[in-house]
Amino acid sequence: MSNTGLTIFDGDVLRSIDLSPPELQHGVTGAQLLEISESKVSESLSGLSLPPNLKDAAISRVSDGDDVSFRRTEFNQQQASEKLGVFISAVADALRDAPIVVSVLDGSMLKMFLEDEDDFAMLAENLFTDLDEEDNGKICKSEIRNALVHMGVEMGVPSLSEFPILDDIIKKHDADGDEELGQAQFAQLLQPVLQGIADVLHEKPITIVQNVEIFTGSRLRKILADEKTLKCLIEKTILEVTNWKDSQGWPDLIKTLIIKNGKEFGLPPLSSDNEPVALLYKTIFAQLNNRDKQTADASTKDGFMDALKDILRKFEDLLETTPVYSATNL
Repeated sequence: MSNTGLTIFDGDVLRSIDLSPPELQHGVTGAQLLEISESKVSESLSGLSLPPNLKDAAISRVSDGDDVSFRRTEFNQQQASEKLGVFISAVADALRDAPIVVSVLDGSMLKMFLEDEDDFAMLAENLFTDLDEEDNGKICKSEIRNALVHMGVEMGVPSLSEFPILDDIIKKHDADGDEELGQAQFAQLLQPVLQGIADVLHEKPITIVQNVEIFTGSRLRKILADEKTLKCLIEKTILEVTNWKDSQGWPDLIKTLIIKNGKEFGLPPLSSDNEPVALLYKTIFAQLNNRDKQTADASTKDGFMDALKDILRKFEDLLETTPVYSATNL
């Protein structure tokens, strides 16, 4: 699934991969089979190379933990197909539990800016204003590099490390000098540079893993399904407070506990800068405030735990239908 320029790889696309290895006159070694498996997975994930943790988990499952022997073993066509299925299933299962969020940069976003004169003019003006720190109406031509950094992946521009040809595009348009430019001149220089980037990306898109985590409620769902783990977590959580018997203040207390301990329950961290996450908490907490007091007796320990579990289930339901993103520290 995808949203706002991001693509979420959650394993679903892998479950329809053709499990037939290439036609072989002879057998295929485990080492060769791993290369075939990785190639098929990467192709289905828009060219994304498997992160080391996913790759290692898949190899461990398909080799039954004996990587060395597996690589040396020769498999016939049927065996290779079965092993290929095991490898792909392992990756799909891992992505289901921890989806990867990526941006596929193919130049389309840049072309949208370039094709709309008003949008491009506003973009160029905003970039120029940000870069004109001395507010004198002039910036150095070489600031075009910083303009591209300001745009970033969110606006369809890859970093130099991900897209080395970016340096060649800048030099091609003589955008590396010390000459000073006004706003109109800056826009005239920016346009062909962005067009060059868009053209290259159109021919060869690149996939970039985003520094965000997707919350679908899957972890919370597992916790809620495991009564023992859930009970331990909730008891650990309410040890932090002594006033859960307060029949008037328990809704606010539950809010505080969930916000403070949300990570352990698989919830995204609450942040005012993340509007979807803030709306998620606001929606659920509004239901907490409107809860029927006759069915919300939290004056006993069991009643308080039931109230907390009920709110967690509401988080699970909403996250399942409306996943949210949160920046990670990776």
